[in-house]
Amino acid sequence: MANKNNLMGSGEMRFLGCGEERYSGNGEERYRLDLIARAQRNWEGMAGFRRERDRCKRFTYGDQWGDMVPTSFGRIREEDYILSQGNLPLKNNLIRRLVRNVLGVFRNQWSVPECVAHDPRENRQAKAMSRLLEYNIERNRMAEMYARTMEEFLISGMAVHRKWFGRKGCETDCWTDFVSPDKFFIDNTSRDFRYRDVSLIGEIHDMSFGQLCATFASTPGEYERLRRIYSLSGAGSARDGLWQSEEEKCRVIEVWCREYKPRNLCHDTLTGEYFKIEAKDYGAMVEAVNKRRIRHKEGEAPKLIETRWITDEEWHYYFLAPDGLVLDEGVSPYNHKGHPYVVKAYPFIDGEIHSFVADVIDQQKFTNRLISMYDWILRSSAKGVLLFPEDALPQGVSISDIAEEWSRFNGVIVFRPKDGMPLPQQVHSNSANNGITDLLNIQLKMLEDVSGVNSALQGKLASNSMSGTLFDQQTRNSLTALADLLKSYNDFIMEASAMDASNIRQFYTPSRIKAIVGEEDPFKESDTFFDSMLDFSFREREKETAV
Repeated sequence: MANKNNLMGSGEMRFLGCGEERYSGNGEERYRLDLIARAQRNWEGMAGFRRERDRCKRFTYGDQWGDMVPTSFGRIREEDYILSQGNLPLKNNLIRRLVRNVLGVFRNQWSVPECVAHDPRENRQAKAMSRLLEYNIERNRMAEMYARTMEEFLISGMAVHRKWFGRKGCETDCWTDFVSPDKFFIDNTSRDFRYRDVSLIGEIHDMSFGQLCATFASTPGEYERLRRIYSLSGAGSARDGLWQSEEEKCRVIEVWCREYKPRNLCHDTLTGEYFKIEAKDYGAMVEAVNKRRIRHKEGEAPKLIETRWITDEEWHYYFLAPDGLVLDEGVSPYNHKGHPYVVKAYPFIDGEIHSFVADVIDQQKFTNRLISMYDWILRSSAKGVLLFPEDALPQGVSISDIAEEWSRFNGVIVFRPKDGMPLPQQVHSNSANNGITDLLNIQLKMLEDVSGVNSALQGKLASNSMSGTLFDQQTRNSLTALADLLKSYNDFIMEASAMDASNIRQFYTPSRIKAIVGEEDPFKESDTFFDSMLDFSFREREKETAV
């Protein structure tokens, strides 16, 4: 996190009193207990998602015997139970291979988004914005950022970025931060897969006390306030759920919420200006101006300020200590008037999230069980067991001597056979035709069918005689099963690019734009292009074909 002034921009700092507030005795500190309670409810509402994400992450990176299983002595990890039975919990990590293959497809298809103007007269501005966006993507190393976010998207089914302007290290720019879904919460009542019905969103930050002061303290008094809050109130101590911070870390809860307030929408017919005022300020501002214009106007009708009462919507941000103490607050400082998060959950039907990895865990578990079973059968089957009649032991020779000599190269065992006594013999057990190999092949084929990552997508030829044209066709066909997943993530990139463009236009100075684009500010005389950000779109840049 950066300094709060840079992080939030230069927006108006005021509080719309909606909800429960509690003040300390000195009147200097404000608590938003309603917000911390809402954040807690939504955090707890995502507990199931976090558990499933942790399970999918374990399976992806090799811990595939960690599920809890019921036994006669309680619930224990599946790996511990198998070990207690004297067996080995073997695994063959197929999920990681599938994830790498899908990431490879994304890497090969990735290209910098291109800004497209719907009005042909604004093509110059669109090309300039494409160049600015390409510059910002390079600054943020977004090719790697999108690849790692894609990996998270495959594992958990959710991708989250945070877009902000400010100082990071020694540089000031428009930045993109990856937000772990494990530290993120959002309105659980949302059902719009575009997240346009969200009323609350946020994340938790665990930082050192030094980082905390660098972010929220700009005076010695504010520094002492933070020291007192996090040392005496216990706000950063370890608690359950939303309040539990990492060791020796101070927890800050960032909450953005949609708030409403009655206002008057005003139109000054004299200047053509539109603006909003508080409902309580109507008499002091609008009526006073209209009376003055009527009083000084003679003859023709005066041009007055026309008003209309509205319920105005705004996004507000709050940085809270775990006990609800407000560390910082304000109105969204961004031109897009919203929160700084870009979110994509998949598929989000009825608010449910189901990841790519979650779909193949059952196949992975069954494959591991077949491998472990095969290993157990091989280890428990007879492999060269010697049957030596006890009465056939030569005098003065022990059975251990017989076993040592039997296993030696060119070993010789001398004994005097007795009539009717069977000769020593070695027993072998054929465990190859037990059907497990066929089951394993069926399961591997089923894993490909369920995931959509078949042999063609993995670069495997069905036969050495297959033509290149047929192989390319099979590869394109194999992408059909992944098309919805990849297009959904592509929509996330387009949404992120639109927010990047809005922040770039708001915070980049004309001199910086000129240095990047190589010409005078092309947006200086085209405000409408950015006043209606939703009237232009982004698309994947067409790749150049090598000759």
